[in-house]
Amino acid sequence: PSRGCQLPSEWRPLSEGCRAELAEIIVYAKVLALHEVYSMYNYLPWQYEASEGGLFYSAEIEMLCDQAWGSMLEVPAGSRLNLTGLGYFSCHSHTVVQDYSYFFFLRMDENYNLLPHGVNFQDAIFPDTQENRRMFSSLFQFSNCSQGQQLMTFSSDWEIQEDNRLMCSSVQKALFEEEDHVKKLQQKVATLEKRNKQLRERVKKVKRSLRQARKNSRHLELVNQKLNEKLGAPAGRIPHLNALKPEHARASYLRG
Repeated sequence: PSRGCQLPSEWRPLSEGCRAELAEIIVYAKVLALHEVYSMYNYLPWQYEASEGGLFYSAEIEMLCDQAWGSMLEVPAGSRLNLTGLGYFSCHSHTVVQDYSYFFFLRMDENYNLLPHGVNFQDAIFPDTQENRRMFSSLFQFSNCSQGQQLMTFSSDWEIQEDNRLMCSSVQKALFEEEDHVKKLQQKVATLEKRNKQLRERVKKVKRSLRQARKNSRHLELVNQKLNEKLGAPAGRIPHLNALKPEHARASYLRG
């Protein structure tokens, strides 16, 4: 059976700009060749969803441009690198086509292998389109480019923008913290509403008991009033006990 995409409950999508700040390495590179691989990555749980042909493969890429600031990759332009961990996943895919160029979010594993860096379980590979060129060039400057591959002419305004702009990851963290705070407040409100409902039910029960007690009290007062009326009645209106004797008892007394 196919396994569906299961993301953490607190998962939220991030923009390319936010994820670019969190990516370890960003390069603009061309795919030279594709190679099927058999490695530890082919033993992930979702590997068995793939066909017999295998799920993961690697690619040989030629670096055309490197990120100017903060890159962890220090190799000259035109370098050929091996990129592994490509293929299809439950929630996203890392796929490329030979002889095409892409913008890559990359990271290194403990053995210094280059892998796609799927920040926030989202895409790590972006096709070479004018839209993506404008987007990535607006985020940061690319440098160390091969001849004829300069993505955008350097502007001194970028340094000011880099120094002054709020880091998206910091803002995102603050937003997540605020959302968590709101979630906790909502939980407290829900708890208070539940307690308030319980108190209202108790008040209703107390009111019903009070009404019943008042009803019983009025009934007892009425009974007591009637009893007092009977006890306080005039003597002539109450028959004497001797008057209640049967007639045959008086006749027997005369015969004796």
